[in-house]
Amino acid sequence: MSQTQNEKNSRPLEKAIARRIRAKRLELCWTLDQLAKTTGLSKGYLSQIENDDKTPTIGTLTKIAFGLGLNAVVLMTGEEPRPKQEKFCLIRSGDRQPISHPGAAPDSIYEFFSFNKSNRIMDSYIVTVGKEFAPKPLMHEGQEMAFVLEGKSEFYYDGQTYILETGDAMYFDSDRPHMTRSIGHEQAKVLVVFCNPLHGHGG
Repeated sequence: MSQTQNEKNSRPLEKAIARRIRAKRLELCWTLDQLAKTTGLSKGYLSQIENDDKTPTIGTLTKIAFGLGLNAVVLMTGEEPRPKQEKFCLIRSGDRQPISHPGAAPDSIYEFFSFNKSNRIMDSYIVTVGKEFAPKPLMHEGQEMAFVLEGKSEFYYDGQTYILETGDAMYFDSDRPHMTRSIGHEQAKVLVVFCNPLHGHGG
């Protein structure tokens, strides 16, 4: 899939996410100033996201979701999660939820572990990595851990590239430009974990 086609396909999703953010904010009777205070994002940036002028990264969406008191998957899919659990959450292999998000690389698939724990400090995904880099690198607050479950990938981080194979792992600050692509015959699969930006170290 070409970059232009991928961007075209992502537009309906971006518009839907922008509508959900605005709708939830208005449901809470919040101003943009109030949302800015709870998320740590600027009022101007939030306005651009709501007006579909800026495409938020998955880390930014997580920050906005938690600021609004939502599970991040609600903003990305519009589906409400199951009731919250406090001490223990179990996700069976068949319960992982595939999602799409703006800015993802072509043909990448994100499977979300929808842990319904109100005070969790981490979010996690299994990413089937596309063969091409994303249209532009990701940058967001926090730290990430990535573990290669299958295959081989090329990881770009802050001007350098690294070849990762099955069993390799990385831990890095997310505020520098980063992105990845599969370089083997089959698409690589990577477990990605990052912290809740409000309850942890960022993400």
